[in-house]
Amino acid sequence: MGLWDLRSLLCVDNFRAVFHTQGILRPEWGNFPFRGDWFSHLYQPLIKYQNHQSRMREAQLGAHTVRTHGVTLARKHMHDWLILMLLAAIVVILNVINPFYRYVGKDMMADIKYPMKENTVPVWAVPVYAILLPMVVFLLFYLRRPDVYDLHHAILGLLFSVLVTGVITDAIKDAVGRPRPDFFWRCFPDGKDVYDQWGNVECHGQKDILKDGRKSFPSGHTSWSFAGLGFLSLYLSGKIQAFDRRGHVAKLCIVFLPLLVASLVAISRVDDYRHHWQDVFAGGLIGLIVAMFCYLQFFPPPYHVDGWGTYAYFRVQEEIHASMQPTNALNAEAQDENHQNESNNASMEMSSTVDPGTAVEDLESGRRET
Repeated sequence: MGLWDLRSLLCVDNFRAVFHTQGILRPEWGNFPFRGDWFSHLYQPLIKYQNHQSRMREAQLGAHTVRTHGVTLARKHMHDWLILMLLAAIVVILNVINPFYRYVGKDMMADIKYPMKENTVPVWAVPVYAILLPMVVFLLFYLRRPDVYDLHHAILGLLFSVLVTGVITDAIKDAVGRPRPDFFWRCFPDGKDVYDQWGNVECHGQKDILKDGRKSFPSGHTSWSFAGLGFLSLYLSGKIQAFDRRGHVAKLCIVFLPLLVASLVAISRVDDYRHHWQDVFAGGLIGLIVAMFCYLQFFPPPYHVDGWGTYAYFRVQEEIHASMQPTNALNAEAQDENHQNESNNASMEMSSTVDPGTAVEDLESGRRET
């Protein structure tokens, strides 16, 4: 028998042993050992690998949108939203209660006898530019690249920044009770100052105006401005990768723009004689520090290579990569099995093309010649 015939018989026996072991070969099929179940079993790891690849592409292309994952993400952070509601309630309570009634003597009137003026930046405008404006920017980035994690965490971090700042600011206001620069005209609208036997003022102005007149330190306009616009500045610096070490100064201009607006609001509070310079300095410091802490709770530092995304987004990527590892191992094993089967099929085809009788005659003729 020829050499190719021996190898082909061995390959056929191996194939038949494998199919009998798997329970795939049936008597009625004869010598044809293939059927659909065997192929589905063989290529199942490849199908799983393709499914994981599609999941990876979906995550990279922004398939996690508000419509698909918004409700699930909000439920996951339900406790955070409840804490936000609690912080909002605390801010309301701190604004209702009366501040500390600090002693104000006649010799102190020099610094608090400035005229009363209208607010350059009204109170209702603060939530507009400190909360709504950053949310509009977040939405524009979401429309450009749909990522529910980025939108949700940006809004959540912004609200935390503003409300935590509001709680800290109003708590300090009530505890300190520092008079505003225009306190004299709040206390004595007619300009006639009256003092008690200890030299403390006896105000006869409106109660609500007097109550607000003892809430100078720190500045609420300033702290809220730096909390909201400071968070927006950090968000923009991460999104445009301002600290990518390429020296694009134009990116820094975009980053500094929200901080410039917040600084101008702080200056307006001094110009309106509503705050002392120490008040706006402390308010800006509080708002900026809280904004940094709240931003880093959800986003990497802006100078980081992954500063353009959220921690949650990269966590999803890591989970997908981790789930792909066992599939890659199965895929490699399946490919090895495919290569082995292809080599066996090739040997079977070659053995079928060689006639055993011809091989024997060739061997005998070779012996005669020798």
